[in-house]
Amino acid sequence: MKYILALDQGTTSSRSIIYDEFLQPVASAQREFTQHFPQPGWVEHDASEIWDSIVSTAREAVAKAGIKPQDIAAAGITNQRETVVVWDRATGEPVHPAIVWQDRRTGDFMDALRGEGKEALIQERTGLLLDPYFSASKIHWILGEIPNGHTRALVGELAVGTIDSWLIYKLSGGKTHVTDVSNASRTMLMNIRLGCWDAELLALFGIPEAVLPKIVSSSGRLAEIDASFLGHSVPICSAIGDQQSALFGQLCTRPGMVKCTYGTGCFLLVFTGAEAIASSNRLLTTVAWRIGDGRMEYALEGSVFMGGASIQWLRDGLGIIRSAPEVNELAARVPDSGGVVLVPAFTGLGAPYWDSAARGALLGMTRGTTAAHIARATLDGIAFQVADLVAAMEKDSAKKITTLRVDGGACASDLLMQTQADILGVEVECPSNIESTALGAAMLAGLGAGIWPDIDALSAIRNTERRFEAQTAPRDRKAKLKTWKRAVKRARKWETNL
Repeated sequence: MKYILALDQGTTSSRSIIYDEFLQPVASAQREFTQHFPQPGWVEHDASEIWDSIVSTAREAVAKAGIKPQDIAAAGITNQRETVVVWDRATGEPVHPAIVWQDRRTGDFMDALRGEGKEALIQERTGLLLDPYFSASKIHWILGEIPNGHTRALVGELAVGTIDSWLIYKLSGGKTHVTDVSNASRTMLMNIRLGCWDAELLALFGIPEAVLPKIVSSSGRLAEIDASFLGHSVPICSAIGDQQSALFGQLCTRPGMVKCTYGTGCFLLVFTGAEAIASSNRLLTTVAWRIGDGRMEYALEGSVFMGGASIQWLRDGLGIIRSAPEVNELAARVPDSGGVVLVPAFTGLGAPYWDSAARGALLGMTRGTTAAHIARATLDGIAFQVADLVAAMEKDSAKKITTLRVDGGACASDLLMQTQADILGVEVECPSNIESTALGAAMLAGLGAGIWPDIDALSAIRNTERRFEAQTAPRDRKAKLKTWKRAVKRARKWETNL
C-alpha cells in the first residue's frame, strides 16, 4: 500500500492527513494556532508557530496511521493564499510577523495606486484588482517596516514567500525556495499568461526579484522533505493554493464546472480551462493549476472574506454559542431571521464590491429580536454573499449556473446549505468527503508521484452524499435579495464616513 501525506495549512489551523492509494483518509491530526490583531483591520500570524503546527501534526498523523515514513510515496501541500512571510536566509527565521490575507493595512497604498491609474495594468497582467487582499502590497509594507529591509532584500539576505514557499523552504532544510503557479498568481506580481514574475510590477511595488521563489508546477517532483523531520525523506509532489486545491478535489476539471468552499471565507471558482477569461464584474482571473509539464489552466474566482469566520464571531465576539456547530441548533429555533440582516463586512467586502472601507452591519432589529434571529441572519449573510458571487459569475460567463458543488467545514450545516439553495434557486451538491482542499493536494501529489496516470483515473473518487433543491418561490427569493442589497449599501464605505 502506498500512502500520501497531505499538509493542509489553513488560516486558523494546520492539518495533516494520511491517505491511502484509494484516497481514503487513514489518519489525521489538527492544531489551531494564534490569531493576532495588533490594530483594527490588521491580522497577523507567527510563521514559526505555523511551521511548528505543520511538523507536529505531520508526525502525529504518521504515528496514528501506524505506518513507517518510508511508506509515504508523496507529500502534498495546500495553503492559505496571499499570506506573506519574510525570513532571513542565513537563519531561516522570520524577520516580521506574517501578514494574513485578511489584513487591510495597505488600503491607502492601494488607493493611491488606483488614483495613479494602475488598476488596468494590474488587472491585465495578473487578473487581480487593486486590493490589500493580495501579497504584493504586504511585501512592500514589510520591506519598508523592517530596518534596511529593501537593502537586505536587494543583496539577497532575505527571502519572501507565501505559505507554500515558507513550508517547502523549512521542510527541505532550506534547500528549496519555490512557489507553484496558483500561489504565484495571487501575489499580484506574476504575469498569469506567461507564468513568470513581471518586471514592471516588481518595480511598481519596489520588490527585487532576488527575494522571490522560483515558480514551478502544482504537481510534479518539487522538493524533498528532509529526513530529520519524519525519519525518512519524502518527495513533495504537489503545492497549490487552498481554493484551487478544492476545485481540483471536487474534480471540477471541465470548463464551466463550479465549486464553493465554505471555510474562514467563502470562495467560488468556475474552471475555464486553457482560457484566462477577463472579468467585467470585478471577479478575479486566476491560475487554477499546472500539472507536470502541461499547460497552465485557469479559473474565475470570487472571494468572501467572512464565511465561517462570521460564525466564529458569534462564538468569540458575542458569546451566544459555545462552539461553531451550535449555530445550527440556535438558528433552527426560528423559521427565519425575523427581518434581521447581518452584513459581515468585519474586514471589508470582497468580490464583487472590493470595498476595504465597508464594515459589519446588523440591521432590522426590534425588541423581539433574539439570539436565534441573529444566528439565522448570520447563516443568511454567508449565503447572500455567495449569491452575489454567483450573479457576477453568470454575467462574466454568460451561462446560468444550475449546480453548485460545495465543500468545507460549514457545508456540514444542512440549514446553511438549504438556505444557499433557496437564495440561489439552484441545486447544491455536497460530496461525502467535504474536506476537498486536502483531498485535492493528495490527488495532485499522487499524480506527481505517478500513483495515477491521469485525471481520468481519479473520476471514481468523488461521491455525492447530499443534494439540496430550492424550496423558495422566485418572488420571495427576489424580495430577500433586494433587502440584502439595501443592507450592503448601508455597510459600504463606512470608514470613509466617520
